[in-house]
Formats: sequence, structure tokens, C-alpha cells
Amino acid sequence: MFGVVKMISLKVKDLSPVELEENHIVARDALKQLKVKNVNQVVAVRINGTLCDLSTQIDTDAEIEPVYIASEEGEKILRHSIAHVMALAVRELFEDAKVTIGPAIENGFYYDFDYRRSFKEEDLPVIEKRMKEIIKKDMSFVRKEVSSEEAIEFFESQGETYKVELIKDIGEDQVSLYTVGNFTDLCKGPHIPSTGMIKAFHLTKVAGAYWRGDEKRPMLSRIYGIAFCDKKRLKQHIIKLEEAKKRNHTILGPKLGLFSTYEEVGAGMIVWHPKGAMLRHILEQFEIKEHLKRGYELVKGPEILKTELWKKSGHFDNYRDNMYFTTIDEQSYGIKPMNCLAHMLIYSSATRSYRDLPKRYFELGTVHRHERSGVLHGLLRVREFTQDDAHIICTPEQLNQEIKGVLTFVKDVMGIFKFEYSLEISTRPVKSIGTDEDWELATNALIRAMNDLGLSYDINEGDGAFYGPKIDVKLKDVLDREWQCATIQCDFTLPEKFGLVYIDKDNQRHRPVMIHRVILGAIERFIGILIEHYNGAFPVWLAPVQVKVLTVTGRNIAYAKEILQQLLDSGIRVQGDLRNEKLGLKIREAQLEKVPYMLIIGDRETSEHRVTPRQRDGKNLEPMTPEAFADIVLQKTKLMTQEV
Repeated sequence: MFGVVKMISLKVKDLSPVELEENHIVARDALKQLKVKNVNQVVAVRINGTLCDLSTQIDTDAEIEPVYIASEEGEKILRHSIAHVMALAVRELFEDAKVTIGPAIENGFYYDFDYRRSFKEEDLPVIEKRMKEIIKKDMSFVRKEVSSEEAIEFFESQGETYKVELIKDIGEDQVSLYTVGNFTDLCKGPHIPSTGMIKAFHLTKVAGAYWRGDEKRPMLSRIYGIAFCDKKRLKQHIIKLEEAKKRNHTILGPKLGLFSTYEEVGAGMIVWHPKGAMLRHILEQFEIKEHLKRGYELVKGPEILKTELWKKSGHFDNYRDNMYFTTIDEQSYGIKPMNCLAHMLIYSSATRSYRDLPKRYFELGTVHRHERSGVLHGLLRVREFTQDDAHIICTPEQLNQEIKGVLTFVKDVMGIFKFEYSLEISTRPVKSIGTDEDWELATNALIRAMNDLGLSYDINEGDGAFYGPKIDVKLKDVLDREWQCATIQCDFTLPEKFGLVYIDKDNQRHRPVMIHRVILGAIERFIGILIEHYNGAFPVWLAPVQVKVLTVTGRNIAYAKEILQQLLDSGIRVQGDLRNEKLGLKIREAQLEKVPYMLIIGDRETSEHRVTPRQRDGKNLEPMTPEAFADIVLQKTKLMTQEV
């Protein structure tokens, strides 16, 4: 008797199904039989929604979707595969190196290694050369599923203790392994079919990283790389990286006289110089004005509060590893990492009616967080910073309108800095407080407000605050880099813990809702982003020094001082360079300082009581009266700040 041939129905997404006389078929062959276009550019496939390798066997009816190498998902798979190739190269070159984890990241990948010495920049060309040799051999990525016991036994035989720890923490009966060449790694996959698909990558830098981010665990060597599906995109990205180096705020900031860091002061602590302090002041005054005109009230809380209060809020149990504590008169205090507690106390200081709501409390609050030393970086990650923090306490009925008001506020402010941005809703994390019902109400409130405004957003599962879900705003700068700044958090839980109430129309006590939100976020971080975004050449309204007055000779000093005072009286931020130096030197120095305008004061200007403005791009304006020039600067400042 002949065996019964099993027919399976395969369907490429958005196309009609095709029946195949197969008991099983490999995904790669299925794509060919279904005549999928450019099948040689496919790196993986979705089978009934599950992402799989091209070597996966299909033995049942399925809808399949090809994942092309040039897609966002395809490049992520490519980058993860290149990380494995790098690990193989390192293992071949440095036999005692232990491998830990090696994920794909934005535009690239990294892998952490435990080796008897730290890797150096000069190791990168050697590793990259070996990677290219491996790629040229077109080695296959082979998946194998094994029991956890078998995997542990294998990695123990290899001396890969980090992999053993990971398998034990996963706690699954089975795990998947991928082998390329003689390197086998613990990995969920999927991966590209073979190394020959790798066309464009470059190793960029080395860094230190604690195992699993814990500073009490071993320090590892991290090797970073970038990768794209073609050489053209790689070249474009390398150009962007070079531009980013030029804009590096940790170099530009001190060079422009904005801030410094000192080892004797402490890691993550910023010392602001006059120009940097002025820049902060401009931003803070701008923020105060914008908040006041939107109905916010200014408040101020202490920087230390009794530890019992942090226990009541849940911060002690859920956030204490990021906090500092001190003892005064045998009483324990927590140095605040957030500003919400004092704002709730202010609300509770009086009886509130529904007619009083919403209450919008705003504070430029300085907070302290115990960040690990390994993640500290310039202004972008510090231990002391100031947040433009506000808490809106409102009725449940007002919640939708208040969230939309904050989203509009974000839109207005980001527009003035010319930032594009994307939005993301982060949901309940494992470590959290509050009921499922409250979390569902809070999450749905954020989603509804976004939908009402027609805003697109992604869902970031499990990354909310411990007390509520949040909307994260990710800025995109002039180099297309993303930065996390503004956030909007919806909280039903802390008002319950602190007994916040209001008297409603029925004369009964009801529980309000609280929105935690920042617009710029940490002032320090935002300034770091601005430095790189503008390359230190701030717009006129934001520049710490808007004008520099330069004298040609000593004969012009008296008139230059008159101009300086006149501009100061007009509210313009101005400095003078009255030194007995060549004018060319003074101009070059002012340009390096990226001052928007220079006023050249020579004999002609002195005799005619005029000024000759020169822009920082080198363009000279026509001679004009000091009053006319002051109007230009003031008008530019006024127009920019009124755009919001």
C-alpha cells in the first residue's frame, strides 16, 4: 500500500494560500516554492507570528512572513549574528577568554568578555580581521535544542561559568544553542543562515562593564561594533559617528566654559562655570514662565525627608538601592530621588473641593540618585541633577484632559528646540505596587489620551514606574540619535497610600488621581543633549553670551564700554574683549566660543557712534546704530520664546 501524502497549506502574508504535497518542509524551501521575491535577502521568517530561523521545519498549515535583511527586524538579527562571529574570533585569538552576553543594540552590537586583561583599542583591528576571515568561509549558524542539564554539562566542560549561571537563572527544562564554527552559544535566536550574508560592520570601541550590571560582580571587557545590511549605510553611519565625536558634550562643555567635573569633588557631580550657570538660568526661567501660563503653581520641598516617609510611599522597598540615606539626631533620613512626596504633603495641608482641582504643582527640584559608577557619563548620567518636576492632582473625570494637556505642552516645548520625537507607553513592571484594577485604569487613561490626539506610539512591556504606567518621550537630535527626556506617569496608587482626598459634589470624600511628569527631564541631561544637538552654537535666545564687543585699538575702549553698558541695560547678555591684541585673534577666539554676534569697534564706529555686527558664521552686517542692533537681538530672543 502506498502511504497517505499529507497536504499542508502555506500562505505568504497578504497572498493566497498554496497547498504542498509535503509531510514537512524547511522554511527556506517553502519560500522558494511560494516564489517569494528576493528570497536570497531573507534572513528569517515568521511562522504563524513566531520568529524562526530559515532552517525551521514546517509540518502544519501556516501563514509565513519573510523577514528581509534590510528591514529593522532583519538588521537586528544580522547584528546579533555578528556578535556571535565576534565572540568566535575573540575565542580563537584569546583562548582563555570567557564569553558572557552579546546582544544586538541600536545600529550595532556588543559582547562582554572575561579575560585576564582588559581589551584595548589596538586589539580591535586584529579581531576585525579574524571576523572577516570567518565571514569569508560562509559558515552556517546551526540551532539545537537541548535539556538544561545537557547545556550546563557542556558549558561546564568549556569553562564557561557565566553561561552556566544564565541557564540556572532561566529555569527552563530546555534551552536553545547556536553553533557557528567551533563556537557554541546559549541563545534564543533566530540568526542569519550563514556568515556570508555579513557585508558591512566595524568594531568601534572597548569599555568596562560589570557582569549583569552589578558593581559587586566581575568587571568585564565590552567590545562594541556597528553593522548594517550594506556598505553604503555603514559609511553614512561612520560619518555620523565622526560628527558625534566633534559634538561630544564632555569635550565641548568644558571647552566652551560651561561646566567641569573634578575627581576630588566626586563622580557624577557637576561644577557649573559662569556660562553654564547662565545657560541653566535661561532654561529654568523659560520653564517657570511656561508653567505659570499653563496654570501651574510653584512649590519647593526639602532635599531630605524622614526614612519613614519613603517607607510609606514604597520608595524604600522598591527604590532604595538608588537612594542615599543619612542619620541626624538618631533619626534616619532619605535624600530625595524624586519630588512627589512633598507635593502630596502640600496637597494634604488643606481640605480640597472638586472646585479646587486640578492642582498643578511645579518644582525645579534637585534630586540625588545612587547611579553605578560604570554608567556615569558627563551630563547625561549624573548623581545629582535638577528635574522640571510637576505633579497634577485631579479628579478621575479630569484625567484625560490633563494628560492631553501635558502631551500638548511637550509638543510645544520640543518644537522650540526643533526636536522630533516618538512616544512609548511603558506598562506594569514585575516590581511594583498597587492593584491590577488601578494599573489597568491608569494604562487605559494614557492610551485613551494618545488616541484622542491621534498620536502613534509603541508599547514597552514591563518598563513602567513602580507606582504606575508612563508615556516616555524619545527625542531625535540633528544626528538622528534618540534621547529619553520627558515622561508622563499616571498614578492611582500613591494618592491611596497618602490618603489624598477631595470633597465632590455629593459632599463625600473621593480619591484623586496623580500625574507625575517632566518636560525637559533632568536639566543637566537636557543641556548635554542641547550641546551636542547645536554643536555648542546655541540659538540667540539660549546663548549664555549673545554678543561680544571687540576693540580694534586702545583708542576705542571708552566707546566700547559705552556700548557694553547700553547692551547690558537693554537686557542683552554681552561681554567685552578690550585686550591689546590683534583683532584677528579676538575674532577667532569669539568664533571658537560660538558667540552669535561680535561687534567690531574701530575708529570709524567710534567717530560715527555706530557698530558693525559680525555673525559667528563669518557674515558681516551693515554698520548700524547700537539701538538698531539691540532690537535685532531682542527681537530674535522674543520671537523664539514666544513660539511656544
